Formats: sequence, structure tokens, C-alpha cells
Amino acid sequence: MIFSIMQLAGGLILSLGWIPQIVQILRTRSVADLSLKSYLLMLLGIGLMEAYAIDLARTGAGLAFLITNTMSLSVVATVIILILRYRSGSKS
Repeated sequence: MIFSIMQLAGGLILSLGWIPQIVQILRTRSVADLSLKSYLLMLLGIGLMEAYAIDLARTGAGLAFLITNTMSLSVVATVIILILRYRSGSKS
């Protein structure tokens, strides 16, 4: 039980850690220093872990992992969308 709580707490911290980056992008409308390739690779890695998390949750284990991984997937996807929207050369 304690490890599930630790996983949920750690996953929440990791997922919510992306929020300041999103706020910074929205405030400055600048993504000049962000690497789209890096975020795409993170999205791929999290997406692969999401498939594993779904399988774990389906078998009755790993619900905390599925919840926090889905949150991470969502916020990284949001950063990618913002990079595509605000990168130089695009008309917003």
C-alpha cells in the first residue's frame, strides 16, 4: 500500500511539474528554446508506458500508474501542441 501511495505522489509531482512550462509558454508565447524532437521522444516513451499501464490496470494492478502516466501524456502532448502553435514562422 505504501508503495502505491509513493508511486501516486511521485507520478503527480512528475506530471504537475510540466505545468510551469505550459504557463510560461502561454504567458510569453515563446517556444524558441524548446526542442520539439525532445518532447516528441518523451511523448513516444510515455505512450509506450501508457500501453503497459493500461495492461496493468486491466489485470487489477497499477491503477495509480495509469492515472499518473495518463496525466503525463496529457501535459507533454499539450506542450507539443503549444510548440507547434507558437514556434517561429507560424502565424498565430
